[in-house]
Order: sequence, then C-alpha cells, then structure tokens
Amino acid sequence: MISLGIDPGTATVGYGVVEEMRDGSLQAVAYGVITTAPSMPMWERLLIIYDGIRELASTYQPDRAAVEELFFAKNVTTAITVAQGRGVILAALAGSKLPIAEYKPNNIKQSIAGFGGAKKPQMQEMVRLLLGLEEIPRPDDAADGLAIAITDLHNSRYDNYSE
Repeated sequence: MISLGIDPGTATVGYGVVEEMRDGSLQAVAYGVITTAPSMPMWERLLIIYDGIRELASTYQPDRAAVEELFFAKNVTTAITVAQGRGVILAALAGSKLPIAEYKPNNIKQSIAGFGGAKKPQMQEMVRLLLGLEEIPRPDDAADGLAIAITDLHNSRYDNYSE
C-alpha cells in the first residue's frame, strides 16, 4: 500500500510518499516540497499547489492520501492563508479519486515517536529510523509529509474506506 502524506501550507507544502511492503516494513518512495513565492497573487499560488498535488497523485499512484489538520492558537491571518492552501490540497486529492484521511499534529507525533508532545528533532530522527534513511529528510516540511504518510499507513489497518 502507498500513502501520499501532505503537510499543508501556501509558501511551502511538504509531501512524502511511503510504501508499506509485504513484510510490514516502510520505504520512502519520494519526498520534497511544492513552493510558491509570497510575491505572487494568492490565486496563482493556490493553482501551483493544486497542479503540484495532482501531479504527485498521477506520478506515484498512491492508494490513499493523508493531510495534517490545522492547529493555530494565535495568528488568525496565517490560519486563514494556510486553510486556503489546505482546501486546495483536499480538492486536488479528491479530484484524483483518493481516499483522504486527516490527522491532528499530536496524533502524528504519537504515531511516529510514541509521545503526542514530541519535539521536531525527535520526530525527524524517528522518521529517519522508521524509513531506514541515512540522513534526516530535508527540508523539515518534507520530513513532516513523510511522518503524515507513515501515520496514515499505521492507521489504515483500522479504516474501513469504501473504495
């Protein structure tokens, strides 16, 4: 099974494609970021994100997708901007006919590090170990995308999507 994990944003969208092998081990297929320039109009940035997500779905043919839920306690403007990007991401995944799961940040941390309050360096090291990578995936947003895909694969055993 292959999952496409997405860490939403508008300037930087992290992604990770992870395959669960028959023996239960996990393998990183691809990871990286989709970036947009803050100087561009928002509609243009959203179109780049949409097209990028559709291209990832077409290229890697995942069985499912997962997106991190938003959590913002203070900055409403940032929350609205990221929410726009997240909406476009969900639309692109839905348009690619993928079942979509959504995970809260603390659930991702619990799944990867065994502790919902894990810090970023601990998360990155666990992603590296779980995928058998020589180095921590960079940039951070790509490592987050991989963590979301891993969480999705861990949780997919318990889902009942009607595919």
